[in-house]
Amino acid sequence: MDIDKIDAAILSELTQNARVSQVDLAMRVGLSSTAVARRQRALEEGGLIRGYQAALDLRRFGLATTVVVRITLDSQSDEALKAFEAGVLDCPSVVRCFLMSGSDDYVVIVLARDIEDFERIHRTELSRLPRVARLESSFALREVVNRAVPPSVFGKTARRVQRRRRAEA
Repeated sequence: MDIDKIDAAILSELTQNARVSQVDLAMRVGLSSTAVARRQRALEEGGLIRGYQAALDLRRFGLATTVVVRITLDSQSDEALKAFEAGVLDCPSVVRCFLMSGSDDYVVIVLARDIEDFERIHRTELSRLPRVARLESSFALREVVNRAVPPSVFGKTARRVQRRRRAEA
C-alpha cells in the first residue's frame, strides 16, 4: 500500500497519541474529520496500522528494573530454536525477544521489580528455558529513548509534527 504525505502525517500523529480525536487529527493534518476517518480506516485495512495500545507507566506497577539478557543456545538447529521460542513465550517476565545474528542467539528484555526479583526470574524462568547454554544479563540504568516508531519512517512530515508540538508546548 502506497501512502502519501497526508497518510504519513496521520500515522505520525497516531504514533504520538493514538487516542487523538478525529476532529483534532483532522485539524492537525488539514483535512475534514470524514476524510481522516476514511484514510485511517484504509490504513488499518491495508495493514499499516496493526492495532492500538496504551503506554503504561510500568513503575506504577512495581516494575522499575529493565534487564537485557543475551542468550546463547547449545545448538542453532531448527529444533533448538523452535524449542527455545516456544518456551520463552511462556515466560511472564519477558516483554520482548529477538533472534539475533552474531555471537548471541537471542536478546530478551525482562521487566522486574528489582535485582532480587530478577534473581527469581533468572532462576525460575530464564535458566529453565530449553537448550540454553549461557545467559548474560545487563541492567538498564536509565531509559533514554523509547519510541514505537522511528521518526525517520515519516521523514519531513515527522519533523514538522515535532516542531509543531514543541511550539504548542
